Amino acid sequence: MAFSSVKAQNPSASTQAPDITRVLNFKETDHDLGKIPYGKPVEFDVVMTNISKDSVKIENVQTQCGCTTPKWQAGPYAAGQSFKITLGFNGYTDGHFEKYVTVFFSGGLSQQLKFHGDTFKETVQNTPNKTK
Repeated sequence: MAFSSVKAQNPSASTQAPDITRVLNFKETDHDLGKIPYGKPVEFDVVMTNISKDSVKIENVQTQCGCTTPKWQAGPYAAGQSFKITLGFNGYTDGHFEKYVTVFFSGGLSQQLKFHGDTFKETVQNTPNKTK
């Protein structure tokens, strides 16, 4: 005897991720670092504001590679409160770069952040030796 299982689909059930734009307002999600010296570390802040009626926590910050270091506090952050994540980049990418960071929040929320720019190698100027 064979049994078959049929699972009914409920069209009213939503499997979509929660809408982060109803909970958090990001000052920017794509930061241009411009031109930076090769190998010179830089940092910048990603500022966001909790625009919901409930508190929110940062659960994790996931970087694309070891060249990016995040600094953050989990919270909780109350309704109306602004907070930040500081992203550091070591600058050891030759030429143009684009890096991505994903921030995971309570309630199943997440946001991908991007930063980009160009590195340049500083030239060392030779100065003549002064001898007497």
